[in-house]
Amino acid sequence: MRRLDPIPPVPAPDAPLTLADLYRDHRTRLVRLAVLLVDDPATAEDVVQEAFAGLHRHWSGLRDEAAAVGYLRTAVVNGSRSVLRRRRTAREYVPPHQVNARSAESLAMLSAEHQAVVDALATLPPRQREVLVLRYYGGLSEAEIADATGISRGTVKSTASRALDAVSHVLKPKDAR
Repeated sequence: MRRLDPIPPVPAPDAPLTLADLYRDHRTRLVRLAVLLVDDPATAEDVVQEAFAGLHRHWSGLRDEAAAVGYLRTAVVNGSRSVLRRRRTAREYVPPHQVNARSAESLAMLSAEHQAVVDALATLPPRQREVLVLRYYGGLSEAEIADATGISRGTVKSTASRALDAVSHVLKPKDAR
């Protein structure tokens, strides 16, 4: 036999408005509003639930019970906006570049000279490393490097010069330093 939940009693006309009354009377309409804003029923349910939880937390400070519906509607709209902002931020997020550790096989395959250059590049500051890699591995011109990195051509030239000096210093034999 299936158990049915009891139907909540309808308050008397002179009885004060309760949160349960608001939930019963306005939840469906607020969920529909949220669905139209966030385009996901589960997220819309969460937004409405948060609005009711916020109203519950502030119930004692409510000046006018009639204002509760307006509070809920505003809370649903603001909650939906927050959801949309978080979605946009998540879509636009690009994780920072992580330097990948090389496997033993790939290291063994590199020539000793090539590995020495890669190791020397690893000692450079990020901007200097970017400029040298774009110039010598990517084959970009100074103007293209400036566009790609957002720095001026003059900065590209001076950065490349300092980076080449640093790499040549690292690559010099220890007795020649």
